[in-house]
Amino acid sequence: MNGASREALAAARERLDALTDSASVDATRLADELAAVTSLLHRESTLRRALTDPAQSGEAKAQLATRLLGSKLGADSTDLVAGMVRSRWSQSRDLVDALEELADTADLTAAEQDRSLDDVEDELFRFGRIAAGSTELRAALGGRAGTDAAKSELLHRLLGGRAKPVTERLVTRLVTAPRGRSLEGGIESLSKLAAARRGRTVAEVVSAVPLSEVQKRRLGDALARIYGRPVHLNLDVDPAVLGGVRVRVGDEVINGSIADRLDEASRRMAAG
Repeated sequence: MNGASREALAAARERLDALTDSASVDATRLADELAAVTSLLHRESTLRRALTDPAQSGEAKAQLATRLLGSKLGADSTDLVAGMVRSRWSQSRDLVDALEELADTADLTAAEQDRSLDDVEDELFRFGRIAAGSTELRAALGGRAGTDAAKSELLHRLLGGRAKPVTERLVTRLVTAPRGRSLEGGIESLSKLAAARRGRTVAEVVSAVPLSEVQKRRLGDALARIYGRPVHLNLDVDPAVLGGVRVRVGDEVINGSIADRLDEASRRMAAG
C-alpha cells in the first residue's frame, strides 16, 4: 500500500489496538466478524467500490457501512469498519487487504492475551516448513478441486489438538479464503504479523543439530544487538549444514555454517 491507503491502514491499526486493549472486547469474535466483512467485500465489487468512492463523503460511506452491517456485526466491529471507510483509500482492494490484516491481528491479539503467542509463532513456522516439503499437502490445501469443508477437515485432522486454536483458525482462514495468496506466502505473512505483535523481528535459523537453550539465548542476544530489537528464532534442523548455523532475517542471509565456509574455500582455491 502507499499514499492514502498506508495512512488509512495505520489509523485502523491504532483503532484496533485501542479496542483490544479493553478487557470487555472479545478479540476472537472481532476477528471472525472482520473476516466475514473481508469475504463480503472481496465478493461484492460494487459494494467495495461504493465504500471507497472518493467522490462520496466519509460520513456518507460510514453511514452506508453501518446500515448494511450493523444488524450482522457487533457494535465494536461495526464502528471499526465505519471508521475505516471514512478514510481515503488509494484503491478499493486496499480496504479489503486492510480488513484481512486486522482480522488476523485480532486473532493474534487473542493469542497474546492468553499468553500463547509464542507457541502460535512457532506453530505457524513449523506448519510452513511441513507444507513447503510436501507437494501432496500443498495440492490438497491449495487446489481448486477440494471444497472448503474438505480443506477445513484436513487441517483439523492435522492441527486439531496439536496446535493452538488460534493457529488452526489462521491457517484455515488462509486456506479457505486465500484471495490470491499462496500457502507459503500466506504463512510467511502471518508469521511476520505475529512477530510484529511483540515488536520483534523473525530470524529463520537452520542448524545441523538442535541448538541448546544456551546457544539459542546467545544467538538471540547477538541478533538483537545487530538489529537493535528483540529477535524471535524460528528453528529448523538440516544435517547438510554440517555445523554452525545459517540465519535468514527478511531478505538478509547470514551464513555461518561449515558447509558455507567450505564452499567459499573451494571457490577461492578455484580462483587461485
